[in-house]
Amino acid sequence: MESSLNVIVSEALKQMLARPKRLEYASAWVGHIPFAHWLVHEARPNIVVELGTHNGVSYSAFCEAALSNGLPTKLYAVDTWEGDKHATFYSSKVFSDLKAFHDHRYAAFSTMMRMTFDDALAHFADGSVDIIHVDGLHTYEAVKHDFETWLPKASERGVMLFHDTQMRHADFGVWKFWEEVRGRYPSFEFHHSCGLGVLCVGSQPPQALLELCTQAEPEMDTRIRSTFAFAGDRWQAEANIIKLQRVISLERIAAAKRVVKRIISPYTTLKAMVRNR
Repeated sequence: MESSLNVIVSEALKQMLARPKRLEYASAWVGHIPFAHWLVHEARPNIVVELGTHNGVSYSAFCEAALSNGLPTKLYAVDTWEGDKHATFYSSKVFSDLKAFHDHRYAAFSTMMRMTFDDALAHFADGSVDIIHVDGLHTYEAVKHDFETWLPKASERGVMLFHDTQMRHADFGVWKFWEEVRGRYPSFEFHHSCGLGVLCVGSQPPQALLELCTQAEPEMDTRIRSTFAFAGDRWQAEANIIKLQRVISLERIAAAKRVVKRIISPYTTLKAMVRNR
């Protein structure tokens, strides 16, 4: 008989509670990191493709999960690393910083592909990708295009993730597309951390994912959402603390510079007066 204590010492739980990498980078995805670990643990994917990586918070979660489980998974991060109107536009430093971290820790099984999502399509055979994380430009048209162009790449075990399903301001349209597509496949949605839609698009999805996306008890839905939200809140809180500490440090540096400026200002003025005599 299986012990009820097994869940406490289970590998999946240990990974869900493990401290994530790159917490110092601001990202609404931090709250979904425990789910990323559970997903990889249960799906045992051969290939994972992330469409839209930015500073690598979500991508490093997938990589860490593959590493922790000792899986032969190949992972691919696809991004131009230039930004967009939703993620903001940023300098090449974001790419070089992530690449340095990535190559040191994940280069043996992961590849950063600096290109558009459409250009990356030719690098993957149809029916080959087990997990596709869609997190690029968040307009309705862009998300629909990413889904339709990448769906043929999904394997028979394929799962697609959509971030920001709860964002309904400005021209964010993930929520609208999610409303259309969630009824066509087994699906589940997390509401915390801007929302994450889980879609089983393959004909033979992993059993745990199928159970997640087809069980019909509202109380169970609530408990599942609460469990992952609670686990994610732990790391979101720490990420917020790190952000606050950084702001405080910058404010202290700025204040110190103002003090130094006030101290040396009279001497600078005096020096100028002497020089001009």
